[in-house]
Amino acid sequence: MENRVRDCRERAGWSQGELARRLGVSRQTINAVETDKYDPSLPLALRMARLFGLEVRELFIDHWLPEDEG
Repeated sequence: MENRVRDCRERAGWSQGELARRLGVSRQTINAVETDKYDPSLPLALRMARLFGLEVRELFIDHWLPEDEG
């Protein structure tokens, strides 16, 4: 899964610590999400998207496609 969290955070001019404070999580959580070491829970992904004014699917891009069943 690809995410745009770092790009959105930097565009907003926030540090990882500031984003973490706004979301009520640790800076380490933000770092782990940005470096693809942790996929956020659905509630956290929803809060992140809302904070950046995006849909979840715009912030977190899943390139997975189902196998052809035909």
